[in-house]
Amino acid sequence: MKTLSLTLELQRTIKGLLILLLLGVYPNLLAFQNSADFKQYEGEVIDIENNNPLVFATITVDGTNISTITNTEGNFLLKVPESLSSGTVLFSFIGYTTKKIALSDLKSDKNKISLKTSALQLSEVNINSPKDAKELFKETLNKKGENYFEDPTLMTAFYRETIKKRKKNVSLSEAVVNIYKTPYSSDKKDAVELYRARKSTDYSKLDTVALKLQGGPFNTLYVDIMKYPEYIFTNESIDDYNFTFDRSTRVNDRLIYIINFSQLSTIKDPLYQGKLYIDAENKTLTSAVYNLNITNRELAAQLFVRKKPAKVDVWPTEVAYRVDYRNKNGKWYYGYSNVLLKFKVDWDDKLFNSVYSMTAEMAVTDWQENSTGKLPKNKERLKKSIILSEEALGFSDPDFWGEYNIIEPEKSIESAIKKIQRQLRRAKKSGTSAP
Repeated sequence: MKTLSLTLELQRTIKGLLILLLLGVYPNLLAFQNSADFKQYEGEVIDIENNNPLVFATITVDGTNISTITNTEGNFLLKVPESLSSGTVLFSFIGYTTKKIALSDLKSDKNKISLKTSALQLSEVNINSPKDAKELFKETLNKKGENYFEDPTLMTAFYRETIKKRKKNVSLSEAVVNIYKTPYSSDKKDAVELYRARKSTDYSKLDTVALKLQGGPFNTLYVDIMKYPEYIFTNESIDDYNFTFDRSTRVNDRLIYIINFSQLSTIKDPLYQGKLYIDAENKTLTSAVYNLNITNRELAAQLFVRKKPAKVDVWPTEVAYRVDYRNKNGKWYYGYSNVLLKFKVDWDDKLFNSVYSMTAEMAVTDWQENSTGKLPKNKERLKKSIILSEEALGFSDPDFWGEYNIIEPEKSIESAIKKIQRQLRRAKKSGTSAP
């Protein structure tokens, strides 16, 4: 029987952007806690023309830091404080016209929000726009030294891992980390320190299987294409892709070119496909959404499963990535990234298989120039092999999390940031080492 395998070079490249699963057996039970001092609104965001769900659409209460995003099925759950009785909710998605709805007009559930595409006027499209999509992307990569942060930067970020069995939350791990970001023009890797972490797991929903995510914040940090293009597009592998222009759009009144990329039909090894969003004026990558081609189940399992019981098969059914950049004083920097892995677990002695999803996401909450350029000592850095759910027990700190001491499974990462920043400011005053 022929054994399928990947070249060592391809394995190293792809594994820079992977979540790895470890399976074992859990011994005990710890249930989620709940909070009731908020109102919540559930619904879905769809394309008005074809009713397709809009994944990672943004929902924001105008003028506040209250925000969430839709999940991979276009569904959302927006939580607002009981004290907030009025306001305007903005529903937005790249390439679509933002819709404004009064908070009082939303129902507690079954809200269906339809967005329509925002067509560009012909006069808006520069007749001198580039004709070669691949060359435009190469130019974008070559300009990273002038368009992105040039100085060493010390960032504070909020990181979260979620495991779900079908649609039910099983486990959450959260952390505040310090990221020592090296200049985009430098080949030096970023370093990460764990500041605070915690977890909450409902073991009763795991079918006695322990699912662990290896890599922690590095899973999301390495999605920063402009800093780590080699994990997707090496000088050699970029020619294994086909690049084409999609319909352009506007974001914050700026013209954005959209480039589709996918592996050539002659390439058999699993590579990536997705969309790149490039600012037309300064040739800056502002966002990227893509996934790994995992049509070959055996090869996909080789990449993702590190350890498993003998009588179980595990294979991923979807691997998706997203990265968003932010602008500050004309320079761009990494702001948010998301990694999603869906997979199936099939036991020999069970009639039906289990469907799980794992999400890792990280958002930068604050940053400052790292004037010395120094990185933390090796013993203070997180290792790339970290399993955060195991570290969280030793680093949990109820005093730090304060009022946010309860993990709410559906609360978006964005809506937690304001509270985390407040705690970090208090930590500064007390003389702790957070930036």
